[in-house]
Amino acid sequence: MADTRWQRERSASDSRAYVARFDRLETDGTDLHGEARAVDAMVPRGARVLDAGCGTGRLGAELARRGHHVTAVDLDPVLVAEARKKPALTVHEADLATLDLPGERFDAVVAAGNVLIFVARGTERAVLGRIAHHLVPGGIFVTGFATDYEYGVDEFDADLAAVGLVREHRFATWDLRPWHDDAGWAVTVARKPGF
Repeated sequence: MADTRWQRERSASDSRAYVARFDRLETDGTDLHGEARAVDAMVPRGARVLDAGCGTGRLGAELARRGHHVTAVDLDPVLVAEARKKPALTVHEADLATLDLPGERFDAVVAAGNVLIFVARGTERAVLGRIAHHLVPGGIFVTGFATDYEYGVDEFDADLAAVGLVREHRFATWDLRPWHDDAGWAVTVARKPGF
C-alpha cells in the first residue's frame, strides 16, 4: 500500500508538534468540540462510533464523554500513542484503506479534520468502502475536509455512490451553515441503506 499523504508530508516531529498545538489550544480555552456537537446531534444516545483518522483522540474522547461508545483508529504511531492516553477510547493503529475490525459494526463513522485528503491518492474509494463495511445498515458516515485540495466534492460524491453510501446532507461548516459551491470546507453526511 502506498504511503498516505500524511506519512509523506509529516515526520514524527511534526506529529508531536500537532499534539502540542492542540494542547495549547485547549489550554487557551479554544472551542475544540464543534465536530463532536454536530455528530452527537445526529446519532442516538449511546451510539457505537468509529473515529476514523482519530489523530490525538480529541473528537472521540468528547463523544465518549457525551455517552457514546467510541473506537478510534489512526495510522500515525505518535498520534495513536496520544489517543491511547484517553481511557474511554479503544484505539487501533491501522490504515483506513485496509481497515478490518472483525465483528465490529458502528452506528456512525466520523472522519473529521481532513482525513480524506490525507489518505494515499487513489485509495479514497477503498477507504470509503472499508468505512461502509463497518457501518450497520442505516448507519451514518460524517466527514469534513477542505475543498482546496486535489480530491474534491464531485469525486468524493462519485466514490460515496460507488461504495453504496447515500449522501443526505452537505454543509459548509461543522456548525452546519448552508453549503455553497465556493465554500472552503465540506461537511457531508451519508447513510448506508437499510433499516
